[in-house]
Amino acid sequence: MAKDLDSTLRLLHAGGTTATAEMERCLDRAHAPECQHVFTPLLAGQAAREAANPGQAHRPLAGLAVSVKELFDMQGMTTRAGSTVLAEAPPAACDAAAVQRLRGAGGAVIGRTQMVEFAFSGVGTNPHHGTPAAFDGRFGALPGPARVPGGSSSGAAVSVATGAAFIGLGSDTGGSIRIPAALCGIVGFKNTARLVPTSGAVPLSTTLDTACAMTRSVPDAVLAHEILAARRVTRSQAPLSAWRLAVPGGVFLEGLEPPVRSAFERSVEQLRRAGARIVEIELPEVAQLSGLQATGGFAAAESYAWHRQHLAQSGPAYDPRVRGRIERGARMSAADYIDLLHARTAWIAQIEAAIAGFDALLSPTVPILAPLLASVAPADGTDPQQDAARDAEFGRVNALLLRNPSIVNMLDGCALSLPCHQAGELPVGLMLWHAAMHDDAVLNVGLRVEEQLQES
Repeated sequence: MAKDLDSTLRLLHAGGTTATAEMERCLDRAHAPECQHVFTPLLAGQAAREAANPGQAHRPLAGLAVSVKELFDMQGMTTRAGSTVLAEAPPAACDAAAVQRLRGAGGAVIGRTQMVEFAFSGVGTNPHHGTPAAFDGRFGALPGPARVPGGSSSGAAVSVATGAAFIGLGSDTGGSIRIPAALCGIVGFKNTARLVPTSGAVPLSTTLDTACAMTRSVPDAVLAHEILAARRVTRSQAPLSAWRLAVPGGVFLEGLEPPVRSAFERSVEQLRRAGARIVEIELPEVAQLSGLQATGGFAAAESYAWHRQHLAQSGPAYDPRVRGRIERGARMSAADYIDLLHARTAWIAQIEAAIAGFDALLSPTVPILAPLLASVAPADGTDPQQDAARDAEFGRVNALLLRNPSIVNMLDGCALSLPCHQAGELPVGLMLWHAAMHDDAVLNVGLRVEEQLQES
């Protein structure tokens, strides 16, 4: 496992390494086969110069490598957002706000990272520019054939998991940070959306979009959040036993693949043995979401509003799997949209009342292991029957991967995914979550949980 940001910064400040040496290590990883299809492009020369800049030394990130999802503007570069539709768009006039904050903190951008076209799926595939394969940030390369990395922040996750970047800037609209974090054995923190500006990022859903990051550890996630949100996390030294935790049943635990169920139940039991006070609750209100979003949900309506002119001009150039989901928004009426706004507000109030007595809730981040990439690969036209089967499997997998994390987005909440698998197992994520503005509690609980799970 590659060193995390926290330990690397301590070593750097003690004189045990340099930003240039660390960048050389990151670039070696970025050029390795494990990073195929990760960068769009790799900015090796620029990153090396930024790392070597003496002015970085006293900044929080001290010239260490960060990656940027191709959704975010970078000055002088075209923001394609994983598409071919925007390939001829003019270069960005300035960096997106989140990129500015990373650079201002001394982050050296090693490259832009691959993503699902326009961020509209949790699987991670991209038919235009290739799909990176999942890599376990905790235990190394995954055995066997390539597996999906999760999306939509696919390249960002693999850049962190392989050791090419310490922070992978991405976005999370329905799980696009936490899904790839879970499938790649790393940490992903989705902050309360309002805490980090999304200006300068191609939108998917202006209601749900969140700018956030993936890292190699929870201490790293705290630092990344502090930089992106321009705020200090209130730290707590309270032990695990001081926090009130809940495990909601119902939807969150339905259809878990046996390895996911085993890792989750083992982790909860390990936390109990360590003194955690964990209560099992029902939370039946979550089941209302499917009816709430029956007309398409925010992502369909809001993405269609942004894409409708591009679709009229360049519809055939879209990934068909993405295009179909966007075009669903054309069928949503203004009345449907307004009803959804009001229904969401009422639903949030119900959930917040039900979980008010807890500091954080524990759930599997996703209910399944990373599927084989070949089972959901984009259609290639050589075998229509096989293409149809892969499309059907893609739809099934996508719905499962998005199911648990998207609940937190609808709640306008915050959530942390951290690895809970052991050596010899495929990556599994444990999600700690709560309602809006409980970010500090979730992060503090996450620090204690990570300490306990890493002792296994």
